[in-house]
Amino acid sequence: MNIYLDIVSAKNKGLKLLAVLIDPEKIDLKDLPSFLEKIHQSIATHIFIGGSTDQNKQIELVVQAIKKNSQLPVVLFPGSEAQITLAADALLFLSLVSGRNPEYLIGQQVKAAAKLKQTTLEIIPTGYVLVDGGTETAVQRVSQTKPIAQNQLNEVIHTALASQYLGQKLVYLEAGSGAKTPVSFELIQAAKEALAIPLIVGGGIRNKKQLQQAFEAGADLLVIGTAFEKDVSFFDELKKETF
Repeated sequence: MNIYLDIVSAKNKGLKLLAVLIDPEKIDLKDLPSFLEKIHQSIATHIFIGGSTDQNKQIELVVQAIKKNSQLPVVLFPGSEAQITLAADALLFLSLVSGRNPEYLIGQQVKAAAKLKQTTLEIIPTGYVLVDGGTETAVQRVSQTKPIAQNQLNEVIHTALASQYLGQKLVYLEAGSGAKTPVSFELIQAAKEALAIPLIVGGGIRNKKQLQQAFEAGADLLVIGTAFEKDVSFFDELKKETF
């Protein structure tokens, strides 16, 4: 399995991907089997694992439980180097390029390097671009960085392009967990037109219409987490046979 090449292949074929983001701090292990059943009935293609923090150090147990009950690729979306487990399939090696805090541009990555050298995880360099979703997010608080306003289109696009030119393999446009406003159609469309690499979009998507609009704008892979945490019935709108 090469998860990155699969994402590129889907992009080239015009296929759309959906990752369900599971925060290890917010999932109860006893509820995981039923949650996974909902995921498997939906159009989801990937499971992302991570959050801004993991105070209870649940990530290893959560990933192991998912791997026992799912064949979907499990990709780490870490908030820090402490959130790395060998049990997953791949890791988004994030650099918070929208911020200017060196700890999240390169510091955490240096701390993770020795651990990653010893793993078989597929490591996917990813430019992480935080845009304003209308509320302060955990990413802002933890990273102590400010998001880029969505009306500053050129700054967002140039930041995404800089990521591509630096050699990142993915760009992740993120409005933040629990965002009131998802990444705009115009911003996704502009990023899609500018970039040659796959585009991930997440944050603030709460219904099927918003999801379809993001796909239509050009997102190659969408990430949804909070909406499923708050209302698992959202999965019913995304069943394979009805979507």
